[in-house]
Amino acid sequence: MSVKVIMTWDIAAERDQEYFEFIIGEFVPGVQRLGLQPAEAWATLYGSYPQIQVGLLASDAPEARRVLASAEWGLLQDRLFGYVKNYSYKVVPARQGFQF
Repeated sequence: MSVKVIMTWDIAAERDQEYFEFIIGEFVPGVQRLGLQPAEAWATLYGSYPQIQVGLLASDAPEARRVLASAEWGLLQDRLFGYVKNYSYKVVPARQGFQF
């Protein structure tokens, strides 16, 4: 059964430009190399919710856990942490549409 890795975060103050360059140039290609498929990205425009939510698909829960435990993921995540705050993630059964 496919699963979705749902990640949320807020972009760190005054890092918007560098953040977007990192996401497009390194993060998305990096998660694809690791075997996760970007499925969706949401931005909160109003309210007290995380600013960004990203959904990445994995073929199953063991595959998601393998990727999330890898050294390569750790390096990519550490780079992400330089641009974001209030990061969290969870792995859930994949459904169509918005999940959180």
